[in-house]
Amino acid sequence: MVKTALMTAAIFLAAPAFAFAQDKCYDGADSQAAMTECADAALKKSDQTLNELYKQIEARLSDDADTKKLLVQAQRDWIRFRDAECDFQTAGAAGGSVVPMLVAQCMDDLTQSRIEDFESYLNCEEGELSCPVPAAN
Repeated sequence: MVKTALMTAAIFLAAPAFAFAQDKCYDGADSQAAMTECADAALKKSDQTLNELYKQIEARLSDDADTKKLLVQAQRDWIRFRDAECDFQTAGAAGGSVVPMLVAQCMDDLTQSRIEDFESYLNCEEGELSCPVPAAN
């Protein structure tokens, strides 16, 4: 009984409220498996957006091999961080059927944050020294 209450609390505390409100998929989800599918679909969509932005940044760095190499390394390190952070964030629900959904939601949240970073790189003002990505031509 206590474990069930803790698992229920973990769902609501670990899952951002806006994720449920933002995606109508959850409205029709009537099981844990369906909710996990919704979380996976949201992550897939975010990952696709991130990959598109990454390719745009990569293209702008086509004449700068050193900075492009730093981008590749930063992204690899970010993926390792994202995975480790989500493992940590969901540790309290370990072994429960809710874990795959919580991991997908965590990964989606962090991916959305990375998307914001990439968008800011792509929209830097000309001459901004803190921006590693050149302005579009």
